[in-house]
Amino acid sequence: MKQLNLLSAAFLALASSSMYASDNLVSLTVDNDLFLQQDEGYTNGLYLALYERGGIPYMEDSGSSPKHNFLVSPLMWSMPSSNNQGAVNALNIGQTLFTPKDLSLEQPDPNDIPYSAMIAITSSYITLAENHADMISTSIGVVGPAALGEPSQKLMHKILGSEQPQGWDAQLKNEPVFQFGRGRVWRTWAAELDNFDVLTTTKAHVGTIQSSVNSSLIMRYGRDLKDSFGSVLLMDSRTTNPIAVNGEWYVYAGLEAEYVFNQIFTDGNTFRDSASVDYDREFLGLNFGMTYSWGQSAITFAVNHSDIFQTQSDQYRNETRYGTLTFAWQI
Repeated sequence: MKQLNLLSAAFLALASSSMYASDNLVSLTVDNDLFLQQDEGYTNGLYLALYERGGIPYMEDSGSSPKHNFLVSPLMWSMPSSNNQGAVNALNIGQTLFTPKDLSLEQPDPNDIPYSAMIAITSSYITLAENHADMISTSIGVVGPAALGEPSQKLMHKILGSEQPQGWDAQLKNEPVFQFGRGRVWRTWAAELDNFDVLTTTKAHVGTIQSSVNSSLIMRYGRDLKDSFGSVLLMDSRTTNPIAVNGEWYVYAGLEAEYVFNQIFTDGNTFRDSASVDYDREFLGLNFGMTYSWGQSAITFAVNHSDIFQTQSDQYRNETRYGTLTFAWQI
């Protein structure tokens, strides 16, 4: 509980120090595999994010670009220093839950994903240019009972009338965790009417939460697409799904390739003995969804991490796939 109180205090302090402009956004993202009628692997995520925007051409009276906060300062050397067309500061706090397939077992299957929960704060800073955007991010948090995964899942299952999980006593132990991220998205091609485009991304993460490299190819069809391509960089940190802005709407589909060096949810605790499971470090999957904006609000529904190739047993099939819903509004 002490770690949770510290994280909450840090989030409030960061929010009060950085969110001062008049054109800020808030988003709430809910991830759940029950959207896809399953309850295993990555089972639930709930994320609240605050955004400060500035210096963006399509925004009236947007002022200058916002400053980054201290959490991402160690990575600022990697960011471009010129040719920017605005920036976005994003601050996110969220809870992530992983569970095995069989929730009825008090002693979970050692060959399945272990019970685990994480609460983390992620600070992301995006700089925008005409045809590309760059992002850096820092996440700090805690994994283990302090992340309150057991009461969260039991409350949700009670509300939904679902089976109560029995194996949380075997969850990963308390451990502070961190992750640094760096990414770029290119608007590789766009139709003259701005109703169709192709994006390519490359991202890298280093830390005890996960160390990985990935790249994706994303196609979008809709209206006035030029103003929102930078938001795809926030998917991996679960800050938000791709969101339409400024009266846009679009549908999208992306092919993602990833290699994972380590991830605490499957490798187990970093410095202590705990449950763990073998997994495929290579991943090739699909992300697809649709988003619509109106007035000062936007909504997105998507399906992420649909694995194309499955080389492990059927027990692991689509364990990382989940449905996700984001609602964003201006404050």
